[in-house]
Amino acid sequence: MEERIESVLSRFRVEDGAKFKLKEHKPDDTAGLTMKKSEAASLLQRGVDFLATQQDMLYAQDRWAVLCIFQAMDAAGKDGAIKHVFSGVNPQGCHVVSFKAPNPTELDHDFLWRHATALPTRGQIGIHNRSWYEEVLVARVHPQVLEAQKLPPRLRTEHIWQERLEDIAAFERYLGRQGVVVLKFFLHVSQEEQRERFLKRIREPEKNWKFSAGDVAERRHWDAYQSAYEEAIRATATPQAPWYVVPADRKWFTRLVVAAAIAKALESLELHYPVVTEAQRRALMQAAEELGA
Repeated sequence: MEERIESVLSRFRVEDGAKFKLKEHKPDDTAGLTMKKSEAASLLQRGVDFLATQQDMLYAQDRWAVLCIFQAMDAAGKDGAIKHVFSGVNPQGCHVVSFKAPNPTELDHDFLWRHATALPTRGQIGIHNRSWYEEVLVARVHPQVLEAQKLPPRLRTEHIWQERLEDIAAFERYLGRQGVVVLKFFLHVSQEEQRERFLKRIREPEKNWKFSAGDVAERRHWDAYQSAYEEAIRATATPQAPWYVVPADRKWFTRLVVAAAIAKALESLELHYPVVTEAQRRALMQAAEELGA
């Protein structure tokens, strides 16, 4: 089973972006897996239970931190993946942040500042719904975003995107050296599947709140976003901070891949509960005797 899981994960994991091409990754790929909805749910639950156990040891050991970054086009299923994959995790050991457009205070700082202040502490799993990558995605596709960031004009050169990607890669390398395991997920949805999901949000009243007219406006920049994502992944995929380009047209498969990738990363840390020293054991026995009396 472990070999099968690794075979699937390696299909979507990008550790060296030098030759990465987004068009070689199909949004409807399921690695040859076919299963009923109930079977997928059962398999996901096993992954959720495993994550819960690993996260408990991560919290108790208090040495490592894990940062899960989720990026995607609209309607790719980030919220659903986060909801289902982390459904069994103890909230005390989890820190979720959804990044929106920066506020005036955040604009008065460097672009990494607000993300750095939201990093998980040791023992925590951090979940960033969108991240510092927005600064080489949205800001790149919409020049007015960059103009609002108060950078000195001489720094807004044609090399700014390459420079920002270099800064991001360096920051992720730094985090890895501090015991923060960085996992990056790009939920890769097709343009047609996105259209169907948008229409569903419009047609079903209980889903209307999920839809914004701005979603259609952003859709017009599809090619520009695809190009920006490809360049970002090429520049920042490393063995220490890999990207997972996860097919997102089949939600059940998306969630299984995300859960498996996080489980594998946690398992590689060889987590365990703190070992009780002999002195601590004697103190425990003494406390037990006192309580028993």
